[in-house]
Amino acid sequence: MSQPERFTSDAPPAAASAVRWSAVVLGGGDPGDPFAASHAVKVKALIPVAGQPMALHVLRALHGSGRVERIAYVGPTTPEMDALIALRVTDHGTLLGNLEAGVEALAAGVGERVLVVTADIPLLTADQVRDVLDATPADAALVYPVVRREVCEAAYPGVKRTYARLKDGTFTGGNLFMLDPALIGQFLPRLRDVLAARKAPLKLAGLIGPGILLRLLTGQLTVARLESKVAALLGVPVHALITPHAAVGTDVDKDEDLQLAEEHFSAAR
Repeated sequence: MSQPERFTSDAPPAAASAVRWSAVVLGGGDPGDPFAASHAVKVKALIPVAGQPMALHVLRALHGSGRVERIAYVGPTTPEMDALIALRVTDHGTLLGNLEAGVEALAAGVGERVLVVTADIPLLTADQVRDVLDATPADAALVYPVVRREVCEAAYPGVKRTYARLKDGTFTGGNLFMLDPALIGQFLPRLRDVLAARKAPLKLAGLIGPGILLRLLTGQLTVARLESKVAALLGVPVHALITPHAAVGTDVDKDEDLQLAEEHFSAAR
């Protein structure tokens, strides 16, 4: 299995045996979400994919990776999901509120790191989780995987995602990231703004200066330059991790995505 590309550090990935991982799975949502309501469930994460809640696929991938020791799950669950969850956390209604609540519930110890993953990426596999975590550098407070457009379209023909065109290529953001909980208090206030703009490249560029915005509009912005600006914005070391796993950047938030996921599972049988 190929290892994800990195743009900013020559340091080798942290050895899997040297890092303890826990996870926060974000499965909350608006009870009035029309997508969830159209499938007769409380929240999107409970919509069936291949006959099972999409969140259950994510939980199984985390467990199967052999890297994640504990899972805090934010949002409503099913009994089958509960068997894979160490801590259930009440939905606080916002992405960052749920992130904070999940990390706080874990009360991670010294040397423990946290994987944050949304519950709407059912195509994620255990091997992919393992690969991403094993490629995560130990010296970053925040690591954010991104996926090349051609990788997404080769894996899932016809998939529609939000992309940013950079000098290094065209990318979509991942639906998981890794963080050092000991440093979260340092970057949490500004992370709120960055997370809010994570699927809006122009808005994100606007947060970090007009020069970055101009380079983005002209396709001259590099991943390394964007990464350094985000690190300066948050005040902690940040790494962009270019992963070859399209599932990391392929969430299910509309019926078209759901059909794609169903077709993928059907083909795999």
